Amino acid sequence: MRIILFGPPGAGKGTQARRLERNRGLEQIATGDIIRTAMKNETPVGLEAKSYVEKGELVPDEVVRKLAENAIAERGLDDFILDGYPRTTQQAEWLTEFEEKNEAPIHACISLQVPDDVIVDRLSKRRVHRQTGTTYHLDHNPPPEDVDADMIIQRDDDRPATVRNRLNVYREETQPLEDYYEGRGLLVRVDGTGDIKDVYQRINGVLDDLA
Repeated sequence: MRIILFGPPGAGKGTQARRLERNRGLEQIATGDIIRTAMKNETPVGLEAKSYVEKGELVPDEVVRKLAENAIAERGLDDFILDGYPRTTQQAEWLTEFEEKNEAPIHACISLQVPDDVIVDRLSKRRVHRQTGTTYHLDHNPPPEDVDADMIIQRDDDRPATVRNRLNVYREETQPLEDYYEGRGLLVRVDGTGDIKDVYQRINGVLDDLA
């Protein structure tokens, strides 16, 4: 099964992808992770990406494309969830070309639907341990009492004004992908609000219908 998991920042894509990975044997292919891994392993494409990151620049679409296609190929072209790719219509067109060339079509693009106000609330209450990187949430997963409070921080990009800006960028650059995949008959909208387990069951139901 070949799935794209789509939605705005804070919609819970990563959380749901990891659950699907554990329970359905689908490997999460997350753009950020594959870039970091390729850089760490110093693969040719990883070194190319690193040259941009070290200059504080965004990794170009063409490099991300190579990394995503390599990751899909390494997975045997099947049983994966794309998380964070494609992000633009051009990337989606590249992915379609890759699918058709390898006779490995995407089965569905699952779009998590979460209102902006809910996302702002979710992300503005997220906290991170400055040393371990462990993520907490003030409502749903607060830091344990034995953790030094001075080590718990709020990332700058989780502040409400920044979150709203990120959502605006998403609406302009990434949301048009819904139209692209709807036109191909692959878009499935799923309510991404409520308990994590409930959202997972909704996604799981979609995948059961595809199986």
